[in-house]
Amino acid sequence: MADSLGLWVQRFLAHLRGTRGVSPHTLRAYSGDLGELLKFAGAGLPVASLDRSRVRAWLAELQGRGLARASVLRKASSLRSLTAYLLDQEGLASDPFLNVRLPKREKRLPRFLTESEMERLLAARSPVGGEPLRRRDRAMIELFYSAGLRRSELRGLNVGDVDFLGGVVRVMGKGSRERVVPVGDAALQALRGYLDSRAGPGGGRDSRLGGQQPLFANADGARLSDAGVAFVVRRWTRAAAALKSVSPHVFRHSFATHLVSRGCDIRTVQEMLGHRSLANTQIYTHLSLERLREVYEKSHPGAKRPESPFGHPRGGAG
Repeated sequence: MADSLGLWVQRFLAHLRGTRGVSPHTLRAYSGDLGELLKFAGAGLPVASLDRSRVRAWLAELQGRGLARASVLRKASSLRSLTAYLLDQEGLASDPFLNVRLPKREKRLPRFLTESEMERLLAARSPVGGEPLRRRDRAMIELFYSAGLRRSELRGLNVGDVDFLGGVVRVMGKGSRERVVPVGDAALQALRGYLDSRAGPGGGRDSRLGGQQPLFANADGARLSDAGVAFVVRRWTRAAAALKSVSPHVFRHSFATHLVSRGCDIRTVQEMLGHRSLANTQIYTHLSLERLREVYEKSHPGAKRPESPFGHPRGGAG
């Protein structure tokens, strides 16, 4: 049927594929979430039947499965994007999310590594024995932390995006917004070593064709996938015997947290991260304060004073 929900979902996903700045990871998430919606409601459901009661029923079904609140909200966001598209394309006459209450988002601080934990991670050796894969893994880990890149940004880099003379990397971020990010000496050195060890046409950084080649590639020269990047990080983390589970995004959180804790201006951090809104960057101020509080409570002899019989810390004026 021309007005079936399944057909409109296909049109919406095709629209996303043609939209600049939408990553493969985002497309997979939308496809998975809306696929679950179709299983629940039926692909042949007339799209006009996607009303408030059906939205509420699906949200109740998701919560009844015991999913984490963040997962429920993500799936609701996918459906909300679909309904916005339907309203824009006149597939729906009214907004089915009107007066639908969603669960409140949990305020969870992002995970990050302390500076000492990061030093331990960077000091590890790649479990890969051959060159240049060992050098590639080292360069990836160093660049993740040095520049605070997203996974999609790192895997999308070409050789020519690294300016060794200027000590910066040109990054294509969300929404096809380009930015230039400084890169530390350790990361630049690791990148030089990796590119100089690459064999084949366009492999090295001095090659005439090298600028258009993927910066991080498999042994066959193909660009690493998102899953490939995550695999390298997991493999490196195991080699380092890290105490925490480390994802590519943990490097980004650690990069920003360490900058803020050492006094870097929050707007400068915003620019380096490529955040459109300062509110997204301010979370790292909270992370820094949280860490300071932990250190204070562990180190200061008066951080936790005994309570007096009157409910005030001993020695306090009340």
